[in-house]
Amino acid sequence: MSDALHIVCPHCNSVNRVPSGKIGENPTCGKCKNNLFNAHPLELNANNFAQHISRNDIPVLVDFWAPWCGPCRMMAPAFVNASAQLEPHMRLAKLNTEEAQELGARHNIRSIPTLALFKGGREVARQAGAMDANSIVRWARSNA
Repeated sequence: MSDALHIVCPHCNSVNRVPSGKIGENPTCGKCKNNLFNAHPLELNANNFAQHISRNDIPVLVDFWAPWCGPCRMMAPAFVNASAQLEPHMRLAKLNTEEAQELGARHNIRSIPTLALFKGGREVARQAGAMDANSIVRWARSNA
């Protein structure tokens, strides 16, 4: 791995080069000047999904969910808590499969919530079903 990591800004979707030794020092986006990490999951959609999955040098953990799903709503606070624990070494993101049905179908999402871990643009692990924050963190770290 090189000395710099590519990190996609959660605000403007620009790709930033961050020295790997500085990733934990609250880096900001060179374009929009916002923090690259805010300890909160990023909301993905059909327009920014590919950029975040393929251009981040850190793993991206995606929660495929829907607003009508009770277990998804129950897991949402745990996913926020896990985000605070896993950033900045992993990006956590949510994808509403009701709004981006084509992405849910493309990634063969058959039940929700489903967590999928992406590295280098490819899915490397998947877990269906609601989990608490500690289980999310443990699962994500063991598969990253």
